[in-house]
Amino acid sequence: MSLLLGACRRFKYGYMHARFASTELSAAATAATQLSNASGMVGFWQTLSNSTPVAYMQDALIQIHDYSGLPWWSAIVLSTFLFRSVVTLPLTIYQHRITARIEGIALEMPAIVEELKREAARAKQKFKWSDKQTAVVYRRSIKKQWQQLIIRDNCHPMKTIIVLWGQIPLWICQSVALRNLVYMLPDPTTLQAQIVATELTIGGFGWIPNLTVVDGSYILPVALGLINLAIIEVQTMTRTRPQTRLQSIANNVFRGLSVLMVPIACTVPSALCVYWVASSSFGLAQNLLLLAPEVRRAVGIPKTQTELDQPYDQLWLKIQKRARILEESPADKSTNK
Repeated sequence: MSLLLGACRRFKYGYMHARFASTELSAAATAATQLSNASGMVGFWQTLSNSTPVAYMQDALIQIHDYSGLPWWSAIVLSTFLFRSVVTLPLTIYQHRITARIEGIALEMPAIVEELKREAARAKQKFKWSDKQTAVVYRRSIKKQWQQLIIRDNCHPMKTIIVLWGQIPLWICQSVALRNLVYMLPDPTTLQAQIVATELTIGGFGWIPNLTVVDGSYILPVALGLINLAIIEVQTMTRTRPQTRLQSIANNVFRGLSVLMVPIACTVPSALCVYWVASSSFGLAQNLLLLAPEVRRAVGIPKTQTELDQPYDQLWLKIQKRARILEESPADKSTNK
C-alpha cells in the first residue's frame, strides 16, 4: 500500500512539475537569487534561512499540507492555529495568571506599608536616625517585603512578558519558513523545493490563486493592519485603570507598527500575508475569549478587582462612544435644555 501511495504521489508531482515548472519555477529561482543578493543582507538571510528551527518549521508545514490534503492556503491557516494553540495560548494564559497574582499581592501592600511606616518612626526615635537614614531603611524594607510576596506567589513581573519569548520566535520562524518555500530556499535545485513552489502557485483562493506573488488587490495587507489595530484597541478599551504615560506611548508605538505592516505586507508573497492575517486573527480571537469570566475561571486565572463582569457589553459601549454613535443620555438632554 505504501508503495502504491508513493507511486501515485510521484505521478501527481511529475504531472504538476511538467505543467507548471517551465514558467513559475524559473521566475521563482530568479527571484530567490535576487532576494538573496540584495541590500547587503546575504549573510543574515542565509543564516536565518539555513537555521535548524526554520528547517524544522519548513518540514512541519510540508507535512501538515501533505497529510491534511488541504490546499496550501488552508494548510497555512491550519498550521498557524495549531502552532499558536500549542505555543502562545498556554503562555498567554500563564501570563494572565501571573498578572492576577501581582494584582493580588498589590492589594496586600498598603497594610504592609503602614506597618513599615510605624516601625521606621519607632526606629528613628530609638536609634537617633536622620530623615535620610530613615528613608533609606524604609525603602529597603518595602522592597524586601515586595520581593518576599513575589517569591511566595511565584509571580515575578518579568514573567508578564513571557508571551513575547514564545510568539516572536514562532512568528519569525514560520515567516522565514514560508518565504523559503516560496523562493525554493535554501536549495532551489532540490525536487521537493520545486514541487512545493509549484503547488504554491495554484494553492491560493479567490482573488489570490497564486501564493507566490503579492496580493495586488491589497485586501490582505489592509485586513492585517485593521486586525492588528483592533487587537490594540480591544486591550485599551477593556483596561479598567487609567493608562500610564508609558502605556500610552507603548500603545502609540504599536499602532504605528500596525500601520507600517500594511506597506510591508504589500511587497511580500501572498503566502506570508495569509499567515500574518491568520496569526493576527487568532490573537484577536484569543484576547476576546480570555475576557470572559467563565473562560478565565476554567483555565485557572484568579478573579481580580479589575476584572470586568460584563466585558463584551462594556467593550461594545466603548466602541459606540469611540464611534460617536451613542445617544445622548437623558440627564445631558435635560441639562442642555
